[in-house]
Amino acid sequence: MSLWVDKYRPRQLSELHYHSELSDRLRSLASSGDFPHMLVYGPSGAGKKTRIMCTLRELYGPGVEKLKIDQRVFVTPSKRKLDVNVVQSNFHIELTPSDVGIYDRVVIQDILKEIAQTQQVDLNAKQKFKVVIINEADALSRDAQAALRRTMEKYSTNIRLIMCANSTSKIISPIRSRCLLVRVAAPEEDEMLKVLKHVAKKERLTLPDESALSIMQEANGNMRKALLIFEALRMQSPDLSSSIDIAKADWETYCSKIADQVVQEQSPQNLMKVRTGLYELLSHCIPPTMILKTITGALLLKVDQSLQPSIIHWAAHYELRMAQGNKKIYHLEAYFAKLMSVLKNFNYMGLDDDDIDF
Repeated sequence: MSLWVDKYRPRQLSELHYHSELSDRLRSLASSGDFPHMLVYGPSGAGKKTRIMCTLRELYGPGVEKLKIDQRVFVTPSKRKLDVNVVQSNFHIELTPSDVGIYDRVVIQDILKEIAQTQQVDLNAKQKFKVVIINEADALSRDAQAALRRTMEKYSTNIRLIMCANSTSKIISPIRSRCLLVRVAAPEEDEMLKVLKHVAKKERLTLPDESALSIMQEANGNMRKALLIFEALRMQSPDLSSSIDIAKADWETYCSKIADQVVQEQSPQNLMKVRTGLYELLSHCIPPTMILKTITGALLLKVDQSLQPSIIHWAAHYELRMAQGNKKIYHLEAYFAKLMSVLKNFNYMGLDDDDIDF
C-alpha cells in the first residue's frame, strides 16, 4: 500500500494540476529535437522531481518508469571506496553525488564519463542521448561543479544533464550559463486546494474547507507535506469532520526544545546539552541547514524583537560557513555558542548586539 503522495503522483505533463504554462513549455522542449541541459529549481515540495519525470516520459515514453536501484562503488585517488545508490532506467540515471561529501567530484567524473562513452542501448528510443538527473545540485562542492562544467562541454552529444536544486545561488555561474533555468514556484493556496480536492475525490472522501485551510497553512506551500498531513489526518479521523489537531514531526518538536534551552540558559554546560541534541538530529539524517533554519525560526518567536535582526545575521553567516566547510557540526556548534553569547550580553548587561565587540 503506497502513500497518497506516491499513489496520486502525476505521470504525464497533462495530468499536472498547476503551472500549466510551465508544463506546455516542457512539452514543447521535449518534442523540439534540441533538448538542452536544464537546471530545475524551486522550494521543497513544489513538484520539481514530478515535472522532471513527466518530461522524461514525454522524451522517451513509459520505459523511463521501469526503474532499478543499484549500489555503485567509486574509488577515490587515495583508494577510499564510496558507495552511492543510483536509480536508473534504459534511458536515464539519477543520483545524489552530495551524499559522499567532499568526494562528490569523483562520483560525477566517473559516472558521467561512463555514461557518455556508451551509446544508447535501445535503438528504437526517440532520443539518442541519455539523461543524467543530479539531485541536490546546490549542495555540490566547488570542485565537483567545476568538473561538471568540463564534462558538460566534452560529452554534450551523448548526455543531457537535468540538475535539481532548491536555489541557484550556490551554483557557479558557468554551469548556470550552460543550462536552461526552469523555476518551479510553490503552489498557491487555490492550487493546493485543487490537488487536495482531487485526492479526496479519488479516495471518496469529503474534505471540509476548514480542514483544507488548516492543512495548507501547516504545509506552507509544500505540496508533498500537505498530502502527507492529509493522509495522517484521515487515519486519525476518517470523516475529517471533528476538530483536527495537526501534530508536528518529532524532529521539529525536538528543534523547538533546543531553542527553549538556548533561551533559558547560556552556559558552557547548556551548550554541551545543545550539542548532544544537534548530534541526535544529525544522526537521524535531518539536514544541517534544515536544523539551523528550524531552530532559528523557533528562536525568533521567543526573543526580544531588537535581537531578531542579529539572530538572522548570524544564521546567514554560519549557513554560508557550513556550505564552505566540511564538518557541519562545527559550524552548528559555533552558531549556538554565538547565539548564547549575544543573548547573555543582552540579558545581563542590557546591551544591543551592535554595542558588543566580539
